[in-house]
Amino acid sequence: MTAHPLLAELTGRAAAEAHARTPSPCPCGAATLADRPDATVVRHAGTVAKAHAPGTTAGDLAPRLATAARLPGLLLPPLTPSPATLHGRAVTFWPYGAPVDPDDPDAAPWEAAGTLLARLHRTPAPTPLPAMRGPAKAARAVTRLREAGPHPAAAPVLRAWSDLPAWARAEAPMPDATTLCHGDLHLGQLVRHPAPDGPWRLIDVDDLGTGVPAWDLARPAAWYACGLLPPGEWSRFLAAYRAAHGPAVPADGDPWPALDVSARALTVQTAARALTKALAQDRPLDEVERCLVDACARMARTPPQLTPSPAK
Repeated sequence: MTAHPLLAELTGRAAAEAHARTPSPCPCGAATLADRPDATVVRHAGTVAKAHAPGTTAGDLAPRLATAARLPGLLLPPLTPSPATLHGRAVTFWPYGAPVDPDDPDAAPWEAAGTLLARLHRTPAPTPLPAMRGPAKAARAVTRLREAGPHPAAAPVLRAWSDLPAWARAEAPMPDATTLCHGDLHLGQLVRHPAPDGPWRLIDVDDLGTGVPAWDLARPAAWYACGLLPPGEWSRFLAAYRAAHGPAVPADGDPWPALDVSARALTVQTAARALTKALAQDRPLDEVERCLVDACARMARTPPQLTPSPAK
């Protein structure tokens, strides 16, 4: 099967970058790490090349790349300061980092994730940044669900979305415009660099910006609330965040008033994506997807906490 032109040429560009940075003979290990409509990522030896989502511009990426370059203790720094262009797509180059092992859930770095997030949230943005893109991505997922056509499970998802405050639906500015946020935190956004056993670093700066820090805790919070993340793993993550003085939640006591809105928004976003995918594949919902829809139905019966309560 022949690779499509973007993938083939991106692989070539990754090899060229790797060879330019390798003083000794290159081991030439190559792999496609992701090939989706929103991102194509390839690796050649110690160099990773990423073609960002269509429509992503150099202007979108420039301040985010500069931030990663200036915070190498938190974010994986790029190999080049500016994106290239390939087949109309913005392309960036990165050092390879070893990802979380999906086959070893007991070794999931929840403590590292919580500590890195807290440190990120406590660090002033070193360069002016746009708003963190989390709410905009959630709104896009809901729009795509509406455009995908009717689904019998869509009503509770859309109702839960309509109950959220305007900022969480990307219809108004976020109430926090200064805190540095990742914008799309999950365990796939952590790598060890240098590989294989260097310190953990955050990757993927596409959604990096300023905003409500609770959004970065919202995905694990939502999965915990839905019964999809074991309590022990949620506790490890939250305890590490608090131990590192993260500002998104109070230092002790109930964290949920601060997390509620963001966790609801991430639940709706994930459910909307699941329904859209099920419609496209003409299949019933699986067990996890049904749990997400059920959570949206429960949310519609309980008013959200409308204002985040960061513990600055």
